[in-house]
Amino acid sequence: MVLLAGCTSTASGGSAAPSATTTSTTNSASAPSVSAATGCHSPVETTSLPEWADAGFSGDARIPHVFGAKGDIVAALFAHPLRQVREDGSNNKILWVARAATTSPDPTAPATLVITATLDGTDTRVTREVAGGPGPSIIDMPQAGCWHFDLRWSGHTDTMDLVYAP
Repeated sequence: MVLLAGCTSTASGGSAAPSATTTSTTNSASAPSVSAATGCHSPVETTSLPEWADAGFSGDARIPHVFGAKGDIVAALFAHPLRQVREDGSNNKILWVARAATTSPDPTAPATLVITATLDGTDTRVTREVAGGPGPSIIDMPQAGCWHFDLRWSGHTDTMDLVYAP
């Protein structure tokens, strides 16, 4: 049911300039091999953002968001649903917010948020980077579907699933 809700909302995203970049794309075949799909397990929530993630928002900020599996990072979705192709001129803006305690345990660790995304049921994998660590970004995926995100920043890790509609 969450997957359907993630694919049927009609809110559109903001118009911030892209701050994420593609650093590599690997498709092992032109037609990806498909295994049994495990589905997306990170629900899109529309409740208030947690207190640690609502800086800069006013009042009772209710924006679609997804928590990392460990709860150390949240993806605030300014475009929901996320789309593989956005024909309306909007973009897939995601604000990444990490808990304050997870932003810099090791001053020598790179601050960049590195996202390694794998399309569910395939071996299609892409890498995206958000310079400066968690913050505003435009995260596009090359295909529609459920993407498993492996997130790394400042010596920390977390995971989440995000659905990109066609």
